[in-house]
Amino acid sequence: MYKLLLCVRYLQTRYLAFICIVSVMLGVATLIVVNAVMSGFSTKLKDRLHGVLSDVIVDTDRSDGFEINDTLGKALTPDEVVARIMASPAGPKIAAVTPTIEVFAILQFNFRGQAMTKPVRLIGIDPEGRAAVGGFAEYLVRQHGHARPSFELTPEALKQHELNRQRRERADALQVPNVPDPKPLVPDPAALPEPDDAVMKRDMPVTKLNGAVIGYTIAHFRWRNEQGEVVEEAALKPGDDVTLFTAGGSQIDGGRIRPVFGNFLVTDYLKTEMSEYDQSFVYVPLDVLQRLRTMEGRCTAFQIKLKNYEADKKDVVDALRGIFDPRTGARVATWEEHQGSLLAAIDVERGILNLLLFMIVGVAGFSILAIFTMIVSEKYRDIGILKSLGASNHGVMSIFVCYGLLLGTVGCGLGTALGLTITDNINEIEMFLTRVTGKAVFPRDVYYFKDIPTNVDMVNVAVVNIGAVAVATLFSLLPAWRAARLHPVRALRFE
Repeated sequence: MYKLLLCVRYLQTRYLAFICIVSVMLGVATLIVVNAVMSGFSTKLKDRLHGVLSDVIVDTDRSDGFEINDTLGKALTPDEVVARIMASPAGPKIAAVTPTIEVFAILQFNFRGQAMTKPVRLIGIDPEGRAAVGGFAEYLVRQHGHARPSFELTPEALKQHELNRQRRERADALQVPNVPDPKPLVPDPAALPEPDDAVMKRDMPVTKLNGAVIGYTIAHFRWRNEQGEVVEEAALKPGDDVTLFTAGGSQIDGGRIRPVFGNFLVTDYLKTEMSEYDQSFVYVPLDVLQRLRTMEGRCTAFQIKLKNYEADKKDVVDALRGIFDPRTGARVATWEEHQGSLLAAIDVERGILNLLLFMIVGVAGFSILAIFTMIVSEKYRDIGILKSLGASNHGVMSIFVCYGLLLGTVGCGLGTALGLTITDNINEIEMFLTRVTGKAVFPRDVYYFKDIPTNVDMVNVAVVNIGAVAVATLFSLLPAWRAARLHPVRALRFE
């Protein structure tokens, strides 16, 4: 009983104990906050990647899409390839399949009388099929959660389109016709050839208004007003016109790659809260993009959703690799393999940060070692009195070991409370620091998300606490052993 009483007394009366507690508290709080942020970043990133990509992806680098033939050498259409997939051994394990086309493009639109251009990733999809294989409808703004999303134009979008058309006609009527520049008598050999209007116009869908889903960050921008408040403004509204430029081949010119373009109307926004996607993704109807690029009956990827991803992913990937010949440039991979380098980099970074930050707890352990050594030197007389009253070596050693255990436990408790409080309010703290320093602590365009994601794993919190208590107890063993070895007569004689 005297051991516990002395431990509590030392804890209450010595200011040096406060230093040990603070050092343990800061180390534990730092580890909890960093692990919560890294776990939140990893969890949210995986969720977004999985939702955008689907379970299994089959894609190719060929600009003209897959080359899959039947037994007679006839090229298969995407629907026929889907039927072959479903008829394979992997078919019973597959819930849905949809073909897509993904290419790089240039988006052009008019904003306040200025022509704006942005590089984008142009993706042709069947919206219902895409929603069936992954989280597409979940990230739409107007059609959020719809089971059957579409590119259909709403009455408001059609009205906005008509207002834009009338505005352009009035502006064109006020302009003075431009005189075309004279052509040089001697052609420049380094100049690019004039585009073939017949080829360019052939690919333009002119009889139908085609819708497009635009990444949220493409269509919006933020700025600070005079009061310092962040204001968001839409550069593209539903019904606004956009032009998409990309590369396409044509049977007219022997399959040579040529620039092609198409006009679309904004129908909805894609808002995944990942800047990489929201500032680059543009979705258009698959059949429109096929005509635009002269890829009728072809695609560049198949998105596949499994009935049980964890149990069936290996079997499905192996079966699909028997259908898609890798010698033709086809790749079959799960979404984790598709983004393997990014996910591996996050895991490595998290491990390194944990290792480095645990050194803070190690520093706290060394402070406990130094402070306990001082306490033992100061308490020679008390130790001598205890031993002269019959305290054993084990009993004296237990006092200081218990003292170290108590300091570690109190420090861990306070550190856990501090770490969880910071984690719950980390975005408010980040905004405060940004206002004070005038510099963004968490740049949204660098770290993908609009807010700092957090995910508190209580198992990880328990591991951190156990590790910190173990370090505090371990570093108290040496001073406790020195105290236990003191001879009572010598201790009383010299003190």
